[in-house]
Parts: sequence; structure tokens; C-alpha cells
Amino acid sequence: MAAISLSQEFASPVAAARLFKALILDSHNLIPKLMPQAIKSIEIIHGDGGEGSIKQINFAEGTRYKYMKNRIDILDIENLVCKYTLIEGDVLEDKIKSIAYEVRFEASPNGGCTCKMMSEYQAAGDFEINEEEIRGGKERAMGMYKVVEAYLFESPGAYE
Repeated sequence: MAAISLSQEFASPVAAARLFKALILDSHNLIPKLMPQAIKSIEIIHGDGGEGSIKQINFAEGTRYKYMKNRIDILDIENLVCKYTLIEGDVLEDKIKSIAYEVRFEASPNGGCTCKMMSEYQAAGDFEINEEEIRGGKERAMGMYKVVEAYLFESPGAYE
């Protein structure tokens, strides 16, 4: 079974703790409100939202996919780190067994932060993962981050 690892990072003018709270801790409430055209709902279907919990992301009608499930493996609130695994959903398309993610928010001297994201794609069977094919998904995820970042930038009191 082949695997491929990718990493990316971006700088944000928003403080690390605020982005972490909005994108990680409260995503199930915030994301569907900010992006109803893409995300219908995010439900915690197992657990309390912490380690071991499973979140189901339900995509909006008319989008390419229906749902995906993420298992939260590590939730380090003090160090602003979350590791989670996409374990189920039509986004995997029988080509990928799972995708493990690590998202880390680090404070910057200017009051903003750097968000570092690593992902490891585990192929299903003998399928060869093409890095170009997965760029689209990463671009959609980055679009979501940017929507949340813009909301926080325009709403200075949110998630303080």
C-alpha cells in the first residue's frame, strides 16, 4: 500500500488561539454558518468533540460529495495542535484508505500566526496516489481556512 505525504503552511494576521478555536474546536457550529453552499452540517456522532470523537461532515446538496467522517486522534488545546484522520466518506472514492492530518497553529511576532498542515494519504490496495489529483481537495480546505480567517479578521471579538 503506497502512501504520500504533503505539507503546506500559511501566515495569518489572526492570532493562533482564535483560529484554533474557530477551525478546530467550534468548526461544527461555525463552518456550516459561513459556508452553507458547501457544508450542510457538521455533527459529532461519537464522543464529546475531544480525542476519539468522530465528526461527520455533510456536504450541501448539489456538491460533488455527500459526506466524510473524521476521527480526532490528538487534540492538544494548550499547544494548538490537532491530529485527525479521515476514516470514511465518498471523498475517498475507493482509491484512498484514509488520510491522516496534523494541523498546528504557531504564534507569530506580529500578533498573527502560522498554520502548518501535514497530511498523509494511504492508498487503497495497489492504487497509486497522484499528487496532482489531491491538490484540488487541499485547495478546497485552504479556501475554508481563508473564509474563517476573513470572518475572524472582520469580527475582532469572536473566539477571543
